[in-house]
Amino acid sequence: MRRLTMLFALLLPFAVAHAAQPLPGDSVYNLKVQLTDQDGKQQPLAARRGRPQLVSMFYSSCQMVCPMIVDSMRATYKALPPAGQGRLDLLAVSFDPARDSVAALKAYAQKRKLETPPWTLARTDAAQTRQLSGVLGLQFRQLPDGEFNHSSELILLDAEGRIVARTSRIGRLDPAFVEQVKRVLAGS
Repeated sequence: MRRLTMLFALLLPFAVAHAAQPLPGDSVYNLKVQLTDQDGKQQPLAARRGRPQLVSMFYSSCQMVCPMIVDSMRATYKALPPAGQGRLDLLAVSFDPARDSVAALKAYAQKRKLETPPWTLARTDAAQTRQLSGVLGLQFRQLPDGEFNHSSELILLDAEGRIVARTSRIGRLDPAFVEQVKRVLAGS
């Protein structure tokens, strides 16, 4: 126990210094977005700073493309060596905050066997959903029947929240994107 306490005491100044450093100007974490995850936990998007993130947007009632987005995120994650998997988080934010309640996100995570960690399914309000999609370069629009037309991409953020890679290859593994993820993890 004493060793753990000493280790914590040694690392605390580094953690505080990192948190106190300003974000890079091109970090998505500059966006003031408050996320609520599938467990009801609320935190700002910027709280994800410090670890690379594989990010996409989806909605839980989608029957065609969104399951493929989730499967592509899972395949990318599983293509990494175990040490790399332990350093990457997976974040899927809903386009549909009106229907994707905490309970709906929780049910989707359970149905798709999306374990925490590394998975976080999240929602925010409609205005912040629009802001986040814009910063990520993802487009969406709701159709009269309640479904959505939307971009389908995986986006890799480095530990500082900068977009460093993206792929629109959904439904099958993108080996070039996996290599980009490995490079970011090797540098973090």
